[in-house]
Amino acid sequence: MSESTVTLSDAAAKRIAAVVAAEEDKRALRVSVEGGGCSGFSYKFDLEGAPESDDLVITKDGATVVIDPVSLVYMTGSEIDFVDNLLGQSFQIKNPNAVASCGCGTSFSI
Repeated sequence: MSESTVTLSDAAAKRIAAVVAAEEDKRALRVSVEGGGCSGFSYKFDLEGAPESDDLVITKDGATVVIDPVSLVYMTGSEIDFVDNLLGQSFQIKNPNAVASCGCGTSFSI
């Protein structure tokens, strides 16, 4: 799998590196897609100690993101971003495959 299938913004890389550094036994942010949410699928974010053998591993500026093969099918071409604005701070996925999403920014449909 090519790392170019999912990209990481500079802001996301900086935030992931800071979050993981604060956790002693964690080394990466796992992004996965689950069924559910108000639009059919939702993104889930977890801290991981080590990637699984079949994960896509994305590294940038000291940050590591891992994505399982099933989730990658739904995320190909996406950018993981971190937004800090008046509404709060959050990771957001800019997914070109999503045909609909909801206001929470973590739910989408294909």
